[in-house]
Amino acid sequence: MNPNLDAFNLSIFAPALLAGFLVLATHVPLGTQVLARGIVFIDLAIAQIATLGVIAADRLGFEPEGWVAQAAAVAAALAGAALLTWTEKRWPDIQEALIGVLFALAASGGMILVANNPHGGEHLQDLLAGQILWVGYAQLLPVAVLTAVILAVWFRFGARIGRFGFYGLFACAVTASVQLVGVYLVFASLIVPALATRGYASRRLVVAYAAGAGGYILGLVASTLFDLPSGPVIVWALGLIGMAVHRFKAPAQVPAAAPAAH
Repeated sequence: MNPNLDAFNLSIFAPALLAGFLVLATHVPLGTQVLARGIVFIDLAIAQIATLGVIAADRLGFEPEGWVAQAAAVAAALAGAALLTWTEKRWPDIQEALIGVLFALAASGGMILVANNPHGGEHLQDLLAGQILWVGYAQLLPVAVLTAVILAVWFRFGARIGRFGFYGLFACAVTASVQLVGVYLVFASLIVPALATRGYASRRLVVAYAAGAGGYILGLVASTLFDLPSGPVIVWALGLIGMAVHRFKAPAQVPAAAPAAH
């Protein structure tokens, strides 16, 4: 497979890369918390619930990119966040299993809603795999504002926002991200940098951000040059860079042994 250098277009590449960086901005710190809480699949569940909101709005006749669909996505995601807040308080020992069930229900619900739509399968595929190369600057501005608000709240009040505060912030971040890059990339952006850096005692966020950015850059370049679907290629690039970051991390320093008593 020979690279197509003529396919590289900065006017398409630049907004796609900015979209990826906006997703990483919120998902890297949230991902470390998700990993610490042991609720890895919450991202897939909330993203799928937000997707269900968009599909439901589309089924009712509203434009998928319109404000009604956006409101439906946010409302659905926040409802999912409220439900998961309640289940974590009521049944914390089976929270991960309940998240999996919620994901399956939301995914199945979306398939039911698009069953009689001749373009439903294509629309559902776009929401899952994303169309990052078609992102425009107009879409990025509101997401950038929301990202700044989420990061300000997280880094200022992260330790004191409680269960619903965490799930609510998470729902808002995922709802914005999934419509930019799709469910698969949202999940990879959340989990891969957090997993890759879980052994880092210092500079974890810096390394995680760098790994995520490297994955998006490598994936976008490769998918553009070789005419491959961008979302899946970026997911693979994130995975490969994540494995390299985890494999070649600096070894932790072993404390010096105390001198033997005489």
